[in-house]
Amino acid sequence: MSATSTRTAKITPKHAAFDFRKYRPFAFAPLLSDRTWPSKTIEKAPMWASVDLRDGNQALIDPMTIEQKMRFFKTLVEVGFKDIEIGFPSAAQVEFDFARQLIEENHVPEDVTLQVLVQAREHLIARTFESLKGAKRAIVHVYNSTSRIQREKVYGKSRAEIKEIAVAGAQLLVDYAAKYPETEWVFQYSPESFSQTETEFAVEVCDAVCEVWQPQKGQEVIFNLPATVEASMPNVFADQVEYFCRNLAQREHVIVSLHTHNDRGCAVAAAELGVLAGADRIEGTLLGNGERTGNMDVMVMAMNLFSQGIDPELDFSNMSEIVQVATESTNLPVHPRHPYVGELVFTAFSGSHQDAIKKSLDYNENHADETENFWDVAYLPIDPAHIGRSYQDVVRINSQSGKGGVAYILQRDYGFNLPRWMQIDFSKVVQNQAEQKARELQNDEILQTFESTYLQQGGFDLLDYNVSNTGGEVFFDGQVQMNGETVTIKGNGNGPLSSFIDGLAHHTGKSLHIINYAEHAISTQHIDDGNDNKTNANAAAYIQLNVDGEVYSGIGTCSSTVSAMLKGALSAFAQASVTSAA
Repeated sequence: MSATSTRTAKITPKHAAFDFRKYRPFAFAPLLSDRTWPSKTIEKAPMWASVDLRDGNQALIDPMTIEQKMRFFKTLVEVGFKDIEIGFPSAAQVEFDFARQLIEENHVPEDVTLQVLVQAREHLIARTFESLKGAKRAIVHVYNSTSRIQREKVYGKSRAEIKEIAVAGAQLLVDYAAKYPETEWVFQYSPESFSQTETEFAVEVCDAVCEVWQPQKGQEVIFNLPATVEASMPNVFADQVEYFCRNLAQREHVIVSLHTHNDRGCAVAAAELGVLAGADRIEGTLLGNGERTGNMDVMVMAMNLFSQGIDPELDFSNMSEIVQVATESTNLPVHPRHPYVGELVFTAFSGSHQDAIKKSLDYNENHADETENFWDVAYLPIDPAHIGRSYQDVVRINSQSGKGGVAYILQRDYGFNLPRWMQIDFSKVVQNQAEQKARELQNDEILQTFESTYLQQGGFDLLDYNVSNTGGEVFFDGQVQMNGETVTIKGNGNGPLSSFIDGLAHHTGKSLHIINYAEHAISTQHIDDGNDNKTNANAAAYIQLNVDGEVYSGIGTCSSTVSAMLKGALSAFAQASVTSAA
């Protein structure tokens, strides 16, 4: 006995109500040792079909009104769907009336095909064709369940009897379509619960349907393979799809469509692998709305293609409005971590993530002429701007955030390009504030903290000064406010900053040395320095000062570069004074 089997044999459920031994491995995987789909790649978008207005609507606590369906339909058309399943006209009057309104009021564009669902029963099929009277082109989607569990426990029918239901339904579509020759009819058949049907039996049923519809003679036919319940790993579903495509007698004359559900959380993966396995068309809903854990999320799969440089042939550039229509129509919220559209999916709280994003964006900006024009940013698989989001969403600050995120916000929103040593200094201040508040900090709070820490040093201000150059030596003579008292500072050095530091050291008796210095121009904006209210600043200077062996950082802003530099030094000295006083 292997180590694995020995270990498994010893495992017993801790609680009787959580007994994994009640389940058995998936039993419907076809034998496909020579599968080809693993070596393939998706190179173009499949045909898309939205089932939001039928499958998605069926799963709602409060089904959509006609007005909501109309708004949703028009949104789906704008996104680019060409096949739209609008409902189950034989199931409810509102479904029937919606179909009639679309047709009679000419809401259906020339390149859009209506699709409706119906069970393989004559009175329901008759009502369905009546609902589509006058349509230029329509897909009638008929189905019956073929799975073992449904055959044995729900219907009590044999394989032959189940196949006969499918054949009879197919014939009824032919008969009723003949009564409405003005419409171009497309026939679609689903062996419901294909995923839990013996794959060879699903092929047998669909071959029998083909004998009725004769796609080789020109009748357009779609075979839709539903994972009505997702019961296996996506690779097993792909094997089922490849087996079906290989063995269907009229494969070259039909469209193979997939309709995956999300019971195992793998609906998108199953659909993607199913396309590799030979499927031509994908049915799904926006945001994955559907029974139980939902349908395959068409938006996610389309955006996955988009992120690989493949035209998804659906337009999600106006994502916020699309999501708003979907959520208002379904009355279902969007999870904040929902792929691509969730509030937080382009948000980084982690300090290392924020730092990597900032550095990637900076690198791309600084090397714009040297690199290929492809999106390549750490932690961001797509450019948020492509779906109507902004970089405002990318970096948000809480106690987990680091220097990169804080620096990114100050640079992006307020024009401060902090050197690394200043990033480290200020990030500690922000982290302490976030921990005290125990919540995310808003951008204006970060700016306020920045200003109060470095620019609003109560009792310290550069009032007036004169800098002169004599014999290559620079002299500083000025007035500085220190702790509310105006004092005169005089010093000399090889530049304005060194002469100011020299004078400050002589006046205070402290040991002062400049460790780091950086400056840059900033766009004219109003900065609150705490003294003369809002001042226009064109320059920012960052000073790191050693004061009696301890290191302090300061910032100065002013329309004058020299004044900004001197104010930065005074800001750092003020930090030292506040610390020593405390």
